[in-house]
Parts: sequence; C-alpha cells; structure tokens
Amino acid sequence: MNPMKVLITGANGQLGRDMQKLCQSASLDVTAAGSEVIDISDMRSVGTFIGGHQVDVIINCAAYNAVDLAETSWKKAFSVNGLGVRNLSIGANQIGALLVHFSTDYVFDGSLGRPYTIADTPRPVNRYGESKFLGESCIRDLADRYLLIRTSWVFGLGKDNFPIKIIRGRKDKQELKVVTDQVSSPTYTMDLARATLDLIRKKARGTFHVTNSGYCSRYEWAAHILDQAGWQGDLIPVTSDVFPSAAVRPAFSVLDNFGTEETLGYLLPDWKDATNRFLKELELTR
Repeated sequence: MNPMKVLITGANGQLGRDMQKLCQSASLDVTAAGSEVIDISDMRSVGTFIGGHQVDVIINCAAYNAVDLAETSWKKAFSVNGLGVRNLSIGANQIGALLVHFSTDYVFDGSLGRPYTIADTPRPVNRYGESKFLGESCIRDLADRYLLIRTSWVFGLGKDNFPIKIIRGRKDKQELKVVTDQVSSPTYTMDLARATLDLIRKKARGTFHVTNSGYCSRYEWAAHILDQAGWQGDLIPVTSDVFPSAAVRPAFSVLDNFGTEETLGYLLPDWKDATNRFLKELELTR
C-alpha cells in the first residue's frame, strides 16, 4: 500500500515544522512548502503548485498571526487567513484532496464565561479574529472534504511565542509584569501535530477543538515557565490596560475539546506537562 501523500503549506512556521517532522517519521510522502514556494493568498500560485502535486491531504499551516498589526494591515490578514483558505479549498477540490486548516480561539469574544464548544457562534473582537473567521467560512462553504481545527495559544520551536518572550524577558531583569485577565489553553505544536495526524487517519471531518488540557491565565503560564527555568525575580500580576495594544484580546477564550476525545479516544496532555516538555527541548528546565 502506497503511503499517504501530504502537502504542508506554511512549512517553515513552528507548527509547520513539527507537522513535517511527524509526518516524515510516520513514513508519509511529504511535500513541504514555505511561503517562498507557495503564496496561498495568490490563486495562481496555489493553482500552479497544487496542479503539479497530486496529494491526498493538504495541511495548511500558513497563517498571518500578527494580531496587533492586523488592525491596520487587515487586508494582508484577510488575504492570507481568509482568501488563502478559499484558494486552497478550490485547489483541494480540483485534485480531490482533504484540506486541513487551523483556526483560533480568537474567533470568539471571550465573554461567555465558560469554555467554547464547536456549537457556539463565533463573534471576533479584532481584525485578526475576523480574518480567521473568514477562513472558517471559506472552508465550510467551498471545500468538498475538510477538517477545521481550532486551537489556542500555540507554542513550539520558533522566534515569536509567549514562552520564548517570557524566557527572553527574564534576562537581566528582576521584575516582570504579566496580565491576569487573558485566559485560554496553551497548546504545544508537537501535541497539536500528533492529534491532527490522528484525526486524519481516523478520517475525521468537520470542526474540532484541539488544545492541551486545562487552562490558565497569561500570568499563571508565565509563573510556571519562570519556576521551571529557576528565575528568582518578581513576577507582578497586572491587567491588560497596563499594556495598551491595538487589538482587543478576548478575556476567556478557552476551547472545550468536546468531540475530540470522543473521536481520538484520548485528550491531549495538560498544558503544564506540554510546557515542561517544550522547555526541556530548549534545555531551559532546572
């Protein structure tokens, strides 16, 4: 039996790299393409590339993730996170491939007071969330076969995620301020990639919430990271108004993973366990 043929877009990002690594370790036939190879916001680029690669599954890890910049550069965010998904949906249909796409907890406004299920209606409060919701609408409306995965607070080997910012921030400082009024579920790229591949293997379709188990505030997450790193400084809890930003963040955007455990037969590990493994990968644990 021939191995599954997989195309990974956004292959140079933190999720794309782990997705590629995992698929290769599973002996799948992998084509990995970064943005310099395929610009998903360009229909011609997508059509030309996909037309030359007959694959079974397209895993879209490409995304515009600059939440604050999206407030002014919203056309760029909408082009990648929205129209890019439209282009991939059309391309996937042309070759009969399953399209896997990742969305975000930021499609919700964070005011519900409980974790969001796949049955809850998105109400984004910033342009980034709007762009991701546009992508969700495109894949639902256009893709013949799709797997839409919402996730949250993703971290992995890369240049710009919360744990790495906290680790950098602690250097030469004895005081750090972190917000207490943003709550969600940190999600490790390796765990997300593994669950994604398992969902594909189980022929799952539709919308799933996939995050590491449990949830915390940014402050609680930072406290855990710094404790594991052995930092001896002062971590000060503050509210979001201390750090004015262009984009509003949802206060409580935890995703309920109902439907995921029932399909996979397991839940992803706790966020603390995931964070510890990531820090060990960076060789930053005590």
